[in-house]
Order: sequence, then structure tokens, then C-alpha cells
Amino acid sequence: MIIIDELNKDTEKNTFKIRTFIKRKVQDFKKKGVVVGVSGGIDSAVILTLAVQALGNENVYGLLLPEEESATISTELGARLCESLNVSYEKVPITPILQSLDIYGEKDRIIKKTCPEYDPDIHKTSLVLPALLNNDMLNIPSIRLVKDGEIIAENRLKAKDYLELIGIQNVKQRSRMLIQYLYAEKNNYIVCGTTNKTELILGQFVKYGDGGVDIEPLADCYKTQVYALADLLGVDREIIERPPSPDTWSHYTSDEDFYWRMPIQIMDQLLYSQEYALPIEMIEENTELSEEAIDKAKKHIDRVRSAANYSVSPPAICYLDK
Repeated sequence: MIIIDELNKDTEKNTFKIRTFIKRKVQDFKKKGVVVGVSGGIDSAVILTLAVQALGNENVYGLLLPEEESATISTELGARLCESLNVSYEKVPITPILQSLDIYGEKDRIIKKTCPEYDPDIHKTSLVLPALLNNDMLNIPSIRLVKDGEIIAENRLKAKDYLELIGIQNVKQRSRMLIQYLYAEKNNYIVCGTTNKTELILGQFVKYGDGGVDIEPLADCYKTQVYALADLLGVDREIIERPPSPDTWSHYTSDEDFYWRMPIQIMDQLLYSQEYALPIEMIEENTELSEEAIDKAKKHIDRVRSAANYSVSPPAICYLDK
């Protein structure tokens, strides 16, 4: 078995199922259409395209939600996509919301503790983890300082500072969802999410942020399958070839640098092999990894999946005796 071929064998059938799902759910909720947060990335591009095919462009609304640290190209690609599909859209910067909460100031103060040389006027920053398959380094996140495109420092974060930074960064995703529901409710639309199966399994989304939506059409599609959908749908090659990222750090940080810690093709094959309990020999042949490396990667995945239980769980309810 070739795992990648198995993942991508039903791409045309998947497009039909996703379009049908979107149309049916809009009808079930008795709404008129969908709002999509358009990030300039591949997931939202696929969702926007399928939503237009399912509902017509007049029933789809795109929102570009940049902030101070977003890459300029993200907005440009998102706008180009909306225009190519003849979708009405609006750019609503969330920077004022973040400034009112002093998100940038708090972030700068934490980074300054870790990197005393940090100057927000000249340095861009990103949060990274060591590549999982290439070394035996500990699972310790670091702040990377970049100046004029070159990495000039990479310092490890203390656990407390890391948690605070994550909390601060997550406000960005939650602010975006605030805006999406504002537009959805005033237009009698639903909010359509863009989280794929890889992200869902690994908890690679923010609770009540990009995870707080009405429908998740891609939640049963591994990231590798999303790329196949994008190819079939003719999505802009610049979007397809762009490294995926949450785009919440001033230095564009790919998901491979932090979330996956390995190429996405390897991650998806490992997740697929766990889902279908494939034998180790088949995994070795497909991934070209040693049994030791596969075991190490699976332990990492198990840790991440366990931590993700919080993100996917609904609110705990205290039931009273009747």
C-alpha cells in the first residue's frame, strides 16, 4: 500500500461530499449562506471555493482579518481569491482590538525577558520548536529573532513565559472569530470553519477562536488531502505553494517549524497509519524512516493528541440530582 495514494484516491468524491455537506447544513440551520475567514492560506481557499460551488457566490461572504503582525501577502492573496470567485468581501483589521488589550506590549515585555537584545523596531520574532526527526533536543520552545531576513538569536523560553505568550497570541484568533460572528449574525449566515483533520487531531486550533465555528467541512480531510482538493479545484498556485502558518508572528512561521516538527507528508502518513493500525514495515517503507524514528514521532503525536483533548472538549456541566 502507498499511503499517499490511499489518502488522495477519492478527491473528486470528497469535493462532492463537502459541497453537499455545506449546502445541507445551511439549510438545516435555516440560514442564507456562510461567512468564511479568508487567510490567504490553502484551507480557507479550498473552503471558499467549495462554498461558492455549493451555495453560489451571492451566498458567501469573505472576511480578511489582518493585524499588525500579519504578512502583507496574506491579505493580498485572500483578496485576489475572493475577487477571482466574485465573492463579496471586506477587510476588517483586528489591530485596534489587540491594541486596546495591550497584546503587543505584553508580548514585547515577555520576549525582552528571554532575549534582552530584542528591539521591536528592528527585529521580527517567531516561536519555534526543534525539528523532531533530526535531533534529540528536548521539547522546549524558543523565541527566534530575525533581522533583515537573517536569524540573529534563538533563546529558549521558560514554561511560564511560553504559556503567557500562547495565551496572548490566542487572543488574535478569538478576536477574528468575534468579527466573523458579527457579520454572520447580521446577514443571517453561519460561520464556516477551515480546520482540517490533521489540525483537529493535533489540537492545532484555538478553542473559541478558529475552533469556535458552526460547521467544519474539512474536519475529516488530512492536510495532504486538502492539497489534493486544491489542485483539483484549481486554487491559485501561490496559495498552494505557500508554507502553511497561523500567521500570528511578525516573522512568518510555518506550521512545520512549530506544530508538526516534521514535513506534513510524514505527519499525515503517521496519523493515517495510527488510524488504520498499519504494520511497522509498511510505515517504514512509505515514510523512509527507521523504526526508532517512527517510534519517536508516534510518542510525540500521542503527547500532542492527549494535550488536545482540552481543546476539543465541550464545557463540563455540573448535573444536579432531580
